[in-house]
Amino acid sequence: MSHLIRFERTGGPEVLQWVEVDVPRPAAGEVQVRHHAVGLNYIDTYHRSGLYPLPLPSGLGQEAAGVVEAVGEGVTEFLPGDRVAYAGGPLGAYAELRNIAAQQLVKLPDSLSFEQGAAMMMQGLTAQYLLRRTYRVQPGDTILIHAAAGGVGLIVCQWAKALGATVIGTVSSDEKAALARLHGCDHAIISTREKVSERVRALTGGAGVNVVYDSIGKDTFLDSLACLRPLGMMVSFGNASGPVEAFDLGLLARMGSLFLTRPTLFTYTARREDLLAMADELFGVVASGQVRITINQRYPLQDAVTAHRDLEARRTTGSTVLIP
Repeated sequence: MSHLIRFERTGGPEVLQWVEVDVPRPAAGEVQVRHHAVGLNYIDTYHRSGLYPLPLPSGLGQEAAGVVEAVGEGVTEFLPGDRVAYAGGPLGAYAELRNIAAQQLVKLPDSLSFEQGAAMMMQGLTAQYLLRRTYRVQPGDTILIHAAAGGVGLIVCQWAKALGATVIGTVSSDEKAALARLHGCDHAIISTREKVSERVRALTGGAGVNVVYDSIGKDTFLDSLACLRPLGMMVSFGNASGPVEAFDLGLLARMGSLFLTRPTLFTYTARREDLLAMADELFGVVASGQVRITINQRYPLQDAVTAHRDLEARRTTGSTVLIP
């Protein structure tokens, strides 16, 4: 028998349950993976709370790394003993053992640990598409990344700096500002005591930034638009403060013919060739030392309730992993 986290109703962290299950042999096209580390991501709280509705009962989690224990019929790319990692649905990464479609897995290089793999896949692939595909950052660009001391934020700061950009980040405390600066953030704005758009305009001589990467949502959306230069791009990729409220589309024209997009990782990785290319680039920048995966919290998987409480209370920085 194996164990996993399941929830039968939406709500706070207390709805998460540690249950025993029997994991069958992998079906055709599937791989059975023994998890060594599981990634914790803010999207997990959206699924648990009901912000992103799901059929219930449901598993949780979209990111993990481990070792292949068995393969189903027709699987030729993976063998028992292979080190693998993944980010994607269906939900169920909060588990000791699971079956998952082979097409969602990538091989984890020996140079990377299981914890790095679990911590980097969703956040690192998100950083990859933000910086290299949604808006392709160029030397000389100035970017704004919200939650700069978070898991995605710390990766974006380092990677954008390596690409030659000037990086402005928002954080909620002096401690998080120091952490962001250590990871390549040129200017850390403490959003709890500064108006972000005013500070951005001051830092850019009134010009504004080329792109804003905003995972906060409702509370920051309009001020993020105010940070952009004409023809700038607003990338809204999360809802930590709640979904963005309806607004007059003409506002984009009045503020400088702005571009707005709401991307998801799973659109960018839907084709296997894209997933493999994105993962290869991510693994490359980590292996080169240009990007360090900062794992600042570790919890036993069984203590997912505590991990969720700390995440939502902003008591975490960098990446967090759950250990089965």
